Amino acid sequence: MRTEKEMLDLIIKVAENDDRIRAVLMDGSRADPDARKDKYQDYDIKYFVKDIKPFYDNNEWVIAQFGKPLIMQTPETIELIPPSGDGHFCWLMLFEDGNRIDLSIEFEQYIDDGEPVIILLDKDDAFPKININKKHWHIKAPNQKYFSDCCNEFWWCLNNVAKGIARDELPYVMNMFNTIVRNMLDKMIEWYIGVNYDFSVSSGKMGRYFRKYLSEAEYEKYSKTFSDSDNKNIWDSVFSACDLFQFTAKFVAVKLGFSYNQDEENGMMTYLNMMRKI
Repeated sequence: MRTEKEMLDLIIKVAENDDRIRAVLMDGSRADPDARKDKYQDYDIKYFVKDIKPFYDNNEWVIAQFGKPLIMQTPETIELIPPSGDGHFCWLMLFEDGNRIDLSIEFEQYIDDGEPVIILLDKDDAFPKININKKHWHIKAPNQKYFSDCCNEFWWCLNNVAKGIARDELPYVMNMFNTIVRNMLDKMIEWYIGVNYDFSVSSGKMGRYFRKYLSEAEYEKYSKTFSDSDNKNIWDSVFSACDLFQFTAKFVAVKLGFSYNQDEENGMMTYLNMMRKI
């Protein structure tokens, strides 16, 4: 696998040799001083140009610069998942040595929003001083309404999971539980971590750092919310999720001075116990 220096040298060299590319910026985890460092991190790169037309959907150009990837995706050309439509173009490239470059061609002026970035090249001295906000990715504290809405969504949507199990509708059950319900569980766990760390840390994309900030026992409880396709095991995971959610939600509520709707929990637990017996 090519080293970070080798990859950055290549990325910068391509830009230095092409007068159309005026600046190079790296964001993502490699620019974040608080992110866990390892060899699997992507290279999130932005090339700034004045005219995007020569680059747009020009796979021949990008392959000539970086080599042929094992697999590549160009989000702006995908109809199944419509792109943002802001006019830029991006190549997501995974290479044979395991390195990945997410290369975006940008033509609009960079807006500094505090996200950690590294300027690798600036031919025109066009970039302002970057004001890195170390709190940019930190967990944000909820307000009472946001907290209550999360609780309501978690408890309410479990009725769909229960009915799906009763009907033996595995795809529906798994999607409902592992998307809608789990999203609320993960959000509450984020706030739980935030409360414990004074909202000074990031839990990472999709909870990737949960294990770092939860105790061993807490993470073990969280791992039990994942299940195989056996209905009994699905029920076990549902009740594990309920136990973990009510614990973290009540903890967050106390620490932030929020009210917690115990009636919602009681009502859904009554329903779930009834459906499980069926």
